[in-house]
Amino acid sequence: MQCRGLGMAVDIYNDDGQPLRQQKGELVCTKPFPSMPIGFWNDPDNSRFHDAYFAQFDNIWAHGDYGEITEHDGIIIHGRSDAVLNPGGIRIGTAEIYRQVEKVESVLESLCIGQPWKDDVRVVLFVRLKPDVVLNDELEAEIRQTIRANTTPRHVPAVIIQVADIPRTISGKIVELAVRKVVLGEEVKNKDALANPEALELFKDLPQLQK
Repeated sequence: MQCRGLGMAVDIYNDDGQPLRQQKGELVCTKPFPSMPIGFWNDPDNSRFHDAYFAQFDNIWAHGDYGEITEHDGIIIHGRSDAVLNPGGIRIGTAEIYRQVEKVESVLESLCIGQPWKDDVRVVLFVRLKPDVVLNDELEAEIRQTIRANTTPRHVPAVIIQVADIPRTISGKIVELAVRKVVLGEEVKNKDALANPEALELFKDLPQLQK
């Protein structure tokens, strides 16, 4: 983006809440802004609202995106920060993987999570394919090669699994964190926010993730 919007005290913070320049960090807003929501529906104590935007930095709106302020005071948005993968201790934004998977013609959409595995984290990629397309060794190789050629070997998924549907919020965003909770056997509490909560069942107890 060419500049920060009027009326928006936008900044980029590191994990310690210190401003960054020309480095990727958390996109924040340090003061109230005109379009800021004042709460969530059916959240009487504002706990969900607080956890969504104000839990990371005290009294600072954290948007859940990675951003960067350039030397010319422009803004680069690097994608979501609330579902970062850490294979081998390297921080990877899932958007970096999605941009490459989108280039594979047989894939309609994808969702990526990090699965704890053997004292590390491995990248797991779920793909919804075009009708009558089945995930096979050839297509897996194409997906991996496309990712590897345009990112790094750390971005390449250890496991690729075909699914019939991918869960989304009512506004259309895929829900990586909810899928990760299902894979790890944890409870998903905010299913009311999903347009297709039944899709979560597709990710339960998958044998491919046990080996």
